[in-house]
Parts: sequence; structure tokens; C-alpha cells
Amino acid sequence: MRLAPLPLALLLALPACGRAQSAAVAPASSVPAAVASPATARMTRLAAALDSMSAAHRGVVGYAVQVLETGERIERRGDEPFPTASLIKVPVLVALFEQVEKGAISLDDPVRVAKVDKVPGSGILQSLHDNIEVTVRDLAHLMISISDNTATNLLLDKVPMRRVWEKMEALGLPRTKVHSKSFLRLTSVAMDSSVKYGLGVTTPNEMARLFALLAEGKAVSPRADSTMMTLLAQTQDDVLLQRHAAVRAAHKTGATDQVRTECTVWFARQRIVACVLTRENQDTRWILESEPQNLMAQMGRRILDELK
Repeated sequence: MRLAPLPLALLLALPACGRAQSAAVAPASSVPAAVASPATARMTRLAAALDSMSAAHRGVVGYAVQVLETGERIERRGDEPFPTASLIKVPVLVALFEQVEKGAISLDDPVRVAKVDKVPGSGILQSLHDNIEVTVRDLAHLMISISDNTATNLLLDKVPMRRVWEKMEALGLPRTKVHSKSFLRLTSVAMDSSVKYGLGVTTPNEMARLFALLAEGKAVSPRADSTMMTLLAQTQDDVLLQRHAAVRAAHKTGATDQVRTECTVWFARQRIVACVLTRENQDTRWILESEPQNLMAQMGRRILDELK
């Protein structure tokens, strides 16, 4: 899904609403016998194609792909830990909406952005005047749509990192952890893991499960999950899995020099959850045609060609 950059006024006025490893193919027990064979065949073809791309890549690739309506799924390195980069902002969002659902936080609560709060990297809050007042809703929108690092840190003041851990554990995702605020390693609550993985860590299977729960209205509540899916549909980074996709999507990306990640829910004839996480990429260039970005673009195209 390609989205044009949003004007600043709109951004601040959101309405209230290495080694090759074979893929595992898990046929869906709920698929009727009459269609189970061809459905499994398409996932086997897809796994072979994605594994071939992954094996040829100069880096480590893990993925998890699932068709929600049939339960068909494939994975590669599905339970291995990967750095998330900014993809960890989705668990932060879920933990935030859990507190909103409980009435502990309101999306309309005001937040003042002081000079000391501003950090570099992605986002616009760092460039705005000191002490501008926004709302929790604005911060959530900025954190997801343009991956604003300052917004993320301010939300982590509202929802402590350990509370994000607790929410993920409650959802059965114990290996999905946010480690620190963006660009503030000294705030880490797990320094050894933070040094190894950066801002956050997850596995392809766990992050795919989180996106499936959001799509099914089971992460927080149907109402809260619907709002979060709307936010995820406004993610503006469309150069990875979305580059060749002409299908509506709710998604989030992440990137560092050696890491590219993305999880998405594609709304085709059936809902497709796809998570691709890469690490140790030898091509660390920040250009459109870098090797990891091309890899993920081709993987996105292949998944949709087979499943949509």
C-alpha cells in the first residue's frame, strides 16, 4: 500500500478513532479435505521460493507467513531471536492501548515535548519548537506512521518497558521485548540483550502471532485493535514488503544499518500475515536498491503472487 507523505498539520491532528535452514510447512487442520491438498501445495511452493531467496542473501533471514482464514502457515528460523529495530514499536502500541482500555490513560491526555525529550533519527517532533503540546493520540500516530523516535520515548514514559514485557507475555509472546528508549541505551532494562539486539528483540513467529491477534481483534479488544490496525495502515514506509504490493495493508517496518524488518497484514481475498526479519546484512547502504531492501521487496511480491 503506497501512501503519500502526510502534511504536518494532519500529522498533529489525528482524528479520535547466514546458514540455510529449510522452511517448515504447517498444513491447516481446519481446511476441508477437498481443498487441503492444493492449499498445502501452494504453501510448499512459496516456502521453496522464499527459502531460495533467503539462502542466496548475504545475511540472515527469518520469516513467518500465515493465511488467517485457513490456518496455513510456513516459517524459516521462526523461533530464532532477531533484532526488531522500530518494529518493536508495535508491542509498545499494544501495551499503550491496553492501558487505554483499562482507563489508566486517555488518548486525549496532553503531553508537553520538552527540549530534553527530543532524540535524533526518524520523526518530526525533534524539529518542532520546544514545549509544544500534543496528545497521546498524536504520539501514537507519529510513532507508527513515521516511526517518530521522540514520540516513542514519550509513550514509554506513559507505559514503562516492563509493562510492555508483561503484555507480550500475557499474549504468549515471551521473547518479544523492548529494551530501551530510542537513542537512550542507558535507559535499558536488559543491557546485555540491548547491546546484542538493539532497541528490541522478537522472533518471526511471535511477531506474526501479534499481527494475527491484532487482525482478529484479540490483542486488546475488538475496538482497540481496530483503532490500532487503522494506525498501522498509515505507515508511510513502503519500500520493503510493500514495494510491489497493490493490496491494502496494515504494517510496520524497522531498519538499522544491518537490520531490515517488516510485519504486515494484507487484506486480499483472505487475510495474509507476513513477517520478514533480517540481521547481519552485509549490504548496509541506505538506498532503495540495497540488497536487503530488494530481497524483502521480492519476498513481498512472491508471497502475494502465490496467495492473493
